[in-house]
Amino acid sequence: MNLLVRLRPWAFIALLLVAWHVAISRQSNHLLPDPLAVGGAFVELAQRGLLFKYIVASLFRVTWGFLLAAVTAIPLGLAIGWFRRAEMALNPLIQIFRPISPLAWIPISILWFGVGDVAAIFLIFLASFLPLTLTAMNAVGSIPAVYINAGRNFGLSTAGIVWRVLYPAVVPQLIIGLRITLGIAWLVVVAAEMIAVNSGLGFLIVDARNAGNRYDLVVAGMVMIGLIGLLLDVGMRSFEKIRSLRWGYSED
Repeated sequence: MNLLVRLRPWAFIALLLVAWHVAISRQSNHLLPDPLAVGGAFVELAQRGLLFKYIVASLFRVTWGFLLAAVTAIPLGLAIGWFRRAEMALNPLIQIFRPISPLAWIPISILWFGVGDVAAIFLIFLASFLPLTLTAMNAVGSIPAVYINAGRNFGLSTAGIVWRVLYPAVVPQLIIGLRITLGIAWLVVVAAEMIAVNSGLGFLIVDARNAGNRYDLVVAGMVMIGLIGLLLDVGMRSFEKIRSLRWGYSED
């Protein structure tokens, strides 16, 4: 029974591939490639040495932009959430910048950093910074006051409250925020690579479209983006299985 349950997703994917192939085979113009053509595109990219190169380029930009945002936004958000006056002063400014799409910064990023990795990393940093800041702020604000008061009644210092009360309380919410924000960062890097750089999976899609309408390469790039996004999400979800953090999640 467990084997059948595990095979269901794969059976559904196989069914989708068959439906995709049948739908394309019944078209007269064949504008879109069938699964076999997309598989051939993967082989072509691998033989040309571009598949691994473009994947590494995209992951490199996401890693640096996301990590830089995490190490700056999370401490800032925790501090703002802890000090109410700081929240009152800075929250309006954060809410002004939050609705601005990271893609709107593309012209400015190119003006400041030119066309290259730094411009893309800057865009990913912007896309990740404010969501992580707000996540940290809300995580601190959601801690019941009784927890803080109990820590003080037991004689904990400020550092002790931060380490033994604040940290365990906010980490589960931070992991959820990191997981969501990583998905946003992966979306932004693809869009940024279509404009601001000359490598990566986003660049692959645009370049294949411009170089003779190679839609098999376009769809191959899209499939690879989806697969890597899935793997990144699975990787982030693995942190939820850490024993010390399980209390923060409901049982499946």
